[in-house]
Amino acid sequence: MAAARVMVSASNTLTASLLSKGPLRRPNNFSLCFRNGPVQKRRLFTCSAIYNPQIQTIEEGHPETLDYRVYFADNSGKKISPWHDIPLHLGDGVFNFVVEIPKESSAKMEVATDEQHTPIKQDTKKGKLRYYPYNIHWNYGLLPQTWEDPTFANTEVEGAFGDNDPVDVVEIGESRGKIGQVLKVKPLAALAMIDEGELDWKIVAISLDDPRASLVNDVDDVEKHFPGTLTAIRDWFRDYKIPDGKPANRFALGNKPANKDYALKIITETNESWAKLVKRSIAAGELSLV
Repeated sequence: MAAARVMVSASNTLTASLLSKGPLRRPNNFSLCFRNGPVQKRRLFTCSAIYNPQIQTIEEGHPETLDYRVYFADNSGKKISPWHDIPLHLGDGVFNFVVEIPKESSAKMEVATDEQHTPIKQDTKKGKLRYYPYNIHWNYGLLPQTWEDPTFANTEVEGAFGDNDPVDVVEIGESRGKIGQVLKVKPLAALAMIDEGELDWKIVAISLDDPRASLVNDVDDVEKHFPGTLTAIRDWFRDYKIPDGKPANRFALGNKPANKDYALKIITETNESWAKLVKRSIAAGELSLV
């Protein structure tokens, strides 16, 4: 096996307790604070102590090979899950976002939800690495501690069932992220994509580090300060499978992006679904809970 390469990936303003009391990590195992003061208490999460601030990413194998993995580790080097062990909430409508696919790249990277510690890897089909037919123009990744329940039929979205994955984020800021980077984002809108009959939410968000972050706080602000972006996102995800001979994806909710409040509602609901999953109130199937 190739030598592992270790990189620091978390913001130096973020502190997170990644201690666990057993093989299953629960929401109350986390303490989350900013260095300049505590985060307000949120449902499922508390802030009780400042812990070492850094999360590391560890590369194993070589990029664009079948054995390539990007693992996450706490400051002691112990592997953790970017899906289960990185807190979702940062308080005041701000959330952690894990970059899987940097903007202007085409390798289809994703968290391996069925592998221990859920590392990021390149998706495959019939044993071959998958690529988008063209670059994606935004940073793309997931909201940790969320899950789209495949047993839940959403009556607001044509009764579609969840796609069994964490919630996807399209981050529209100007900077190009890195695989495994953890960014603080605020949600702005939500698109209800229907992919082969499954509901696959796309939360449109912006990194707090972006120069225009203070200007955009809801869906209408995106159109004002990033004109055409919401349409471009919808069209990109609608059409990206067509070159492979598949039908276009569809969008519910009138084919329009929902506002920030609706996006926050989706995040809350999918966080609750994730909590049921890790408590084993819902069967995990092949999903890794470690």
